[in-house]
Amino acid sequence: MDAKEMRNSEILLETGTNELELLEFDICGNLYGINIAKVREIMRKAELVPIPHAAPEIEGVFMPRDRLITVIDLHKVMKKEIPEDERGLFIICEFNGMDIGFHVSKVHGIQRISWTDIEKPPQIAQTYEQSIATGIAKIGEKIILILDFERIVSDLNKNATLDYTGAEDLHADGDLSEKHLVVAEDSQFLNKLIVNSLNEVGFTNIRSFPDGKEAWDYISKFIDEEGDVTEKISAVITDIEMPQMDGHHLTKLIKTDEKLSKIPVFLFSSLINEQMYKKGLTVGADAQFSKPQIGQLMEKLVEMLGN
Repeated sequence: MDAKEMRNSEILLETGTNELELLEFDICGNLYGINIAKVREIMRKAELVPIPHAAPEIEGVFMPRDRLITVIDLHKVMKKEIPEDERGLFIICEFNGMDIGFHVSKVHGIQRISWTDIEKPPQIAQTYEQSIATGIAKIGEKIILILDFERIVSDLNKNATLDYTGAEDLHADGDLSEKHLVVAEDSQFLNKLIVNSLNEVGFTNIRSFPDGKEAWDYISKFIDEEGDVTEKISAVITDIEMPQMDGHHLTKLIKTDEKLSKIPVFLFSSLINEQMYKKGLTVGADAQFSKPQIGQLMEKLVEMLGN
């Protein structure tokens, strides 16, 4: 079943409304969610070819329609036992240029909610399950954990984290430490990697935030300050998928304000595809980069801010 077929054309999201469509699925009776924008299709469980010496969570590979798909068993990731009568489904996504299938017990359907309805996980996470959740959604009486799928993939494949191609020989004429960057990224794992990567090329004046709302609360304080706002904030780098406020809505707020609109906004997300790229243009993004292409992002930052 193609993901597009699951969507009713009447509920397609307008860009910048701070809403998302959450695909609700089940692992051994526990509810989880993934942004439908990440989902390519949903397939019935298929026979897999095991990969020698792979991590136990990597169930194997199969090749429907000449596409090699690696399957990660979310039961094992979440430390659950697969029931004997479990039929199973594969949620097929693309991460870092790889086709990945996530083996789940059931798929329940799509929930349309606002990012403001998604809370950040507790800071003190007692379990691995909580530590890899980027958000918690309450829909009626249901509690749905939104998992950090990028971290799950990168934990199992260290080569799938970030691609630094293009950043090896970066050189700026000016002092990058004087440039003030704002980073919005809800994955603690990626947030730290992005900040550390920017530090290595000379950007040391960085304020990072775990969601778009906290970033906006900080950025909007500069609206009433005198002078050129780009001397206070040189650029904003934001993920798209975040609790409280997504990156498209954050970009729209910045670009529709007469003063803040001068700040360059770069979208850096695993969701960048043809459709999402068009949405980014609609809200005024200055450039868009698909994870893991941080080398290209750093190259653009140095080009724009390094002279």
